[in-house]
Amino acid sequence: MLIPFLPIYLDKELGASRESLSMWSGLVFAISFAISAFAAPLWGKLSDKMGKKPMIIRSSVLIAITYFLAGIVTTPFELFLVRAFQGVAAGLWPACLVMLSAYAPKKKLGFAMGLMQSANITGSILGPLLGGILATSFGMRNSFFIGAAALSLISITTILFIKEPPKQESIDPVNQKAPGYLSLLKDKNLLILLFVVGFTNFVIMQIQPIVALYVEKLNQSSHDVMILSGLVLSLGGFAGAIAAPIWGKAGQKHGFYKTLTLSLIVAGTLIAMQGLPNMLWLFALMQFVCGLAFSGIFPSANSILVLFTPSNIRGTGFGLLFSAQMVGGAIGPIIGGFLVTFLSFNSVYFASGSVLVVLGLYLITLAPKTFKQRANANSSNN
Repeated sequence: MLIPFLPIYLDKELGASRESLSMWSGLVFAISFAISAFAAPLWGKLSDKMGKKPMIIRSSVLIAITYFLAGIVTTPFELFLVRAFQGVAAGLWPACLVMLSAYAPKKKLGFAMGLMQSANITGSILGPLLGGILATSFGMRNSFFIGAAALSLISITTILFIKEPPKQESIDPVNQKAPGYLSLLKDKNLLILLFVVGFTNFVIMQIQPIVALYVEKLNQSSHDVMILSGLVLSLGGFAGAIAAPIWGKAGQKHGFYKTLTLSLIVAGTLIAMQGLPNMLWLFALMQFVCGLAFSGIFPSANSILVLFTPSNIRGTGFGLLFSAQMVGGAIGPIIGGFLVTFLSFNSVYFASGSVLVVLGLYLITLAPKTFKQRANANSSNN
């Protein structure tokens, strides 16, 4: 709801100078991801030991606190500290994915992950749109307080309505003791998946901090830029919410390896093309089309992670996957800030799209055969 508008918050409310705006934008985005990268495996391992539900409650309560604190900060450095605390609090999304993987039937894993991604993206539709309206009507500070209330509602809902799934035994009968995350990292195929997911989030977070500023440039005016940015971002989310379950079903039928590589290449090509328009309406149209393709990446990757990990250490596996995303998310805003500062907004889109295309080509040409076989193990065609 509010993350895309942090650069404007830094500029209008916290007094960041124009010269330092790109730097502070990159830092406040990056610090949360950098700390989450170290914290996520710990939370994942704890979810295997203590249960999935406590981790959802822990994360939602702590993130609600960070949103409240973000509404009362007065300087860019204070916001930086709040975002650092948010990195410790993070882990809500992987905890939900672990919970889902425990409940979803294996034959419907792809659709379940796609549906979960669609639910997540629906928030991406409503969030920027609602955030832009609230920030314009009531100011960004009050919008942070509303965000804190919404996250508190998540905590209450979890406590009252979500049940902890029964513990499952490992699919490997020889392995009586669940291995730690260091043991999982010895799996080359899992490392490739972490690599792909990390760079995908690098692309997302390289772009996201500059969208509002790019929309302002294309609009050639700062008038209603937050509402316009929210509308543009929501177009990609709307497309993703439609397409994610379809990608999930396609992965279940044809193999998640195939849907992952296809969505990487198509999404990368479309993101690179977003650097071409010099008109806002054309950029918005490209945002929608790109959302259709991009929404196949994470459901496929999450489903592959389930295929790669035994059920009794899946929390650890998703913790590592989330950690890889956070590493990419920490580096992305910094690189994006440098590209904007020394080159142009367009260069960020060209670079980001190229990264995804290269990832897709790598999986096709250089990924080991075992990765392709295991990632397609759930295909009905096998």
